[in-house]
Amino acid sequence: MLDMALDALDQIDDTVRSLLVARAQEAQRLASWILHDPAAAEDAVQEAALLAWDRRRSLRNLETADAWFNRILVNVCRQELRRRARRPAVTEIEPINDGGHGRVPVRDELTRAILTLTPDEQIVVAFRFGRDLTVVQIASETGMAEGTVKSRLHYALEHLRAALEADRRVEEMLR
Repeated sequence: MLDMALDALDQIDDTVRSLLVARAQEAQRLASWILHDPAAAEDAVQEAALLAWDRRRSLRNLETADAWFNRILVNVCRQELRRRARRPAVTEIEPINDGGHGRVPVRDELTRAILTLTPDEQIVVAFRFGRDLTVVQIASETGMAEGTVKSRLHYALEHLRAALEADRRVEEMLR
């Protein structure tokens, strides 16, 4: 009986270890999409990995390990977004120059608009457009109800449209 319990714990350890190694790059991309800061994303992934390792015994179903880790990562990112909201800080977003002329200003405009969203809205937008997940998949990954995901996504897109429109009006006034 004790041997079976120890084997199960070893299996959890192996699964979590493999998951953390295999998901490192994808977790980095997701955190970068949510936080819009590569250094903060790296910190968030490291913090999430440490939390996942510390909480590995709470993993009940090995088949849901990916979603379990995503929830931990999303919660770490959410905490960082809330910390940022409490302290006045200006975050510079480094534009990605991929050779496409005219794309950098759009990215900056979109990034500024995304930063106006609430942390929960940023998270659902990151899953929907950063990872191209469906509402059902986002609900599974985050533990939210499907209706909550739909609602947050709906309001996030409304807020993005309003922020982009406000940004365009300001640019027109400055011309």
